[in-house]
Amino acid sequence: MLNPPAEPQVVLDVEPEPWASVLVVSGSVGAGHDGAANELAQRLRALGVHVDVEDHLSALVPGAALFLRQGYTQSVGRVPALFEWLFGVLEDSRFWRCLLALLCRTSCWRLQRWSRRRPYSLVVSTYPLASQALGHLREKGRLRVPVVTYLCDPAAHRSWIHPGVDHHWTVTEATARQGRRDYGTPMTAVGPLVPERFTQVPAGRGAQLRRELGIDPARKVALLVAGSLGLGDVAESAARVAEAGLVPMVLCGRNEELRAQVSAVPGAVALGWRSDVHELLSAADVLVQNAGGLSYTEALVAGLPAVSYRCIPGHGRANAAVLEGARLAPWARTDEELAPALRSALARGRRAPQLGDPAEAVLALLVPADASAVELVDLRAGRRRPARGPRPLRPGRVATAALVSALLAPVLARRSS
Repeated sequence: MLNPPAEPQVVLDVEPEPWASVLVVSGSVGAGHDGAANELAQRLRALGVHVDVEDHLSALVPGAALFLRQGYTQSVGRVPALFEWLFGVLEDSRFWRCLLALLCRTSCWRLQRWSRRRPYSLVVSTYPLASQALGHLREKGRLRVPVVTYLCDPAAHRSWIHPGVDHHWTVTEATARQGRRDYGTPMTAVGPLVPERFTQVPAGRGAQLRRELGIDPARKVALLVAGSLGLGDVAESAARVAEAGLVPMVLCGRNEELRAQVSAVPGAVALGWRSDVHELLSAADVLVQNAGGLSYTEALVAGLPAVSYRCIPGHGRANAAVLEGARLAPWARTDEELAPALRSALARGRRAPQLGDPAEAVLALLVPADASAVELVDLRAGRRRPARGPRPLRPGRVATAALVSALLAPVLARRSS
């Protein structure tokens, strides 16, 4: 007797319902703020959290976004003394800080609209002007969920700090120490927001890339970066690096004028827009940077030593000072100091740092305090939502969640190894 045909099975590919929602506010000036925001969003989504990312510049009054983008590029590139002055007065002058606060508050209405679209458990800012506006809303009781500021720069600046912000997070402990010392603001180092590919370059890929670019494998290579906008004396820096005996490999992005200038430097390798920066870092022996933003953080994660040189005004020099003070990267203030700084960095060699994960810090704020250890492990693996769902944050719950996270960290490390 023939068996009856089996009934077809229907497999439903249904995404699990998010167990929490987070709003991330960035700022589309350069690439660092958006890069951090998008990386955090990706990590949290993998943990089952719904994340919306918004651009703070779109919430400001008409014309402000263009003014901020063009004003930054033009002042740093053409009138660096003006940007240095502005950076200083925003640090020291109450009058100019009040003007900045008024500009930031023009975004409050739209920020409130964004915050009310969903029952968000947390708002994270990766842009200083967004932090000012969100801190104001929080201070006035117009935003009822906690606000976190994630400082993308190595140097804390007053524009990043607001008393209404619940948590100020940094990439490194050096930045947290400087922020606590200079402003008396509690800051916590939670680690970088850089994609995993910067730590997962296959062995031998760097040497292969050198061959593809025609670089002598016996030579030391310095990767020169100037941010996504290519600001600063990049071609001149490449010439000085070549004089120091290294091969300058320069990321020019889509700046064809800069690429032509660098191509004229004897021995320099001028690169256009590249999507394999993580592999270029593995092909280099040292990073030479002038801003201290996302490019430095990527090198830090990759373990590549760095040197600050011909730094752009304002945050570029402030970042270099913090990195030098923490012995993370020497700062060559003059051409004569470049060669010794490069030798010092090369002697340091590659070091794989032990860094935290900001998504874990967010998880510690979101997870219910009475969640079991099994539930917390499942959340980290992105497998399921907590049975009770997130609850309003209280200091005791945050502390308990942080303690559970710390206790489970060794177990999770063994599971993943």
